[in-house]
Amino acid sequence: SSDNFGAPPSSQDKIPQQNLESAMAKPQVVVAPVLMSKLSVNAPELYPSDYSSNYTESYEDGCEDYPTLSEYVQDFLNHLTEQPGSFETEIEQFAETLNDDALQELVELIYQLATSILNFSYMGARLCNYLSHHLTISPQSANFRQLLLQRCRTEYEVKDQAAKGNEFTQKRFHAFVHFLGELYLNLEIKGTNGQVTRVGILQVGLRELLNALFSNPMDDNLICAVKLLKLTGSVLEDAWKEKGKMDMEEIIQRIENVVLDANCSRDVKQMLLKLVELRSSNWGRVHATSTYREATPENDPNYFMNEPTFYASDGVPFTAADLDYQEEYQELLERKDFFPDYEENGRDLSGAGDPYLDDIDDEMDSEIEAAYEKFCLESERK
Repeated sequence: SSDNFGAPPSSQDKIPQQNLESAMAKPQVVVAPVLMSKLSVNAPELYPSDYSSNYTESYEDGCEDYPTLSEYVQDFLNHLTEQPGSFETEIEQFAETLNDDALQELVELIYQLATSILNFSYMGARLCNYLSHHLTISPQSANFRQLLLQRCRTEYEVKDQAAKGNEFTQKRFHAFVHFLGELYLNLEIKGTNGQVTRVGILQVGLRELLNALFSNPMDDNLICAVKLLKLTGSVLEDAWKEKGKMDMEEIIQRIENVVLDANCSRDVKQMLLKLVELRSSNWGRVHATSTYREATPENDPNYFMNEPTFYASDGVPFTAADLDYQEEYQELLERKDFFPDYEENGRDLSGAGDPYLDDIDDEMDSEIEAAYEKFCLESERK
């Protein structure tokens, strides 16, 4: 029994010799007990120990557990910053708890967070778009979008001073520029016929902000302009083209002038040139429906990529793209001895075989064959 575990066996416990031999002949299979799992698909979600569950618990009850609505809004915005994936599932409940009295404070909180935390600019713009369409307000007060644009205008009006201000002022101004770019892409206006358009005043504002940045061509201002154009350039150019405007051409010309004349760093000039290159490729957009055009040196920058390279007598390399060597290149190209006729599998098509390769067959000579047999015998013995 378990009480006598480890004690010497008594006479009653001794196994007869016959039974012992039988037991040794047929080893017993021990079946492990089946463990029943207590896991359930209906179990509550598991959160890490350092997860701020206080917000989750209080948020489920709405803003009632917060001393002020401001603290509730601030907590929700911080929550979105840490967990942007919860936007879709929690934004509706958040919007339902807000009232008209909190609109001004709400706009200020979103603006401050979106311009102080760079990663929140996109989320803040999405939040502004949602609230501008789903918040119910009284007709006497300005709606959410109007209050938001008024707040942005306050910063916009000091753009020229901010672009030439101290480091702190410029950093704040650049954050505002980035947020306004995100707003332009995400803030939508729905017309009476259901069509969706962007806020036109933001398009005008971004154009003037770019003017302010390029008028003060310091490195930080130019980097901010490059980031803004990478973010919104394709959309802005499409909108200007629809109106018959050449604003993007003017901006590119201004960039080229900055590269030539401004005392910016070499790295920033390189960024500006890369931006010009990006714009020349239609902002990296590929149109699948574009008609096929046969490649020519004029429309394909890689046209000469697979052409052979020759070297002049002074060691200078030249290809088909070098106009100064065009005649010499053509003469070399026509010389058959430079280009033996080969198939893709490498076999010579000229009819003459390689005398060295022709002598090679698959048979081993006697010395190698003897060594190989010796090796096989030694391997079998081992």
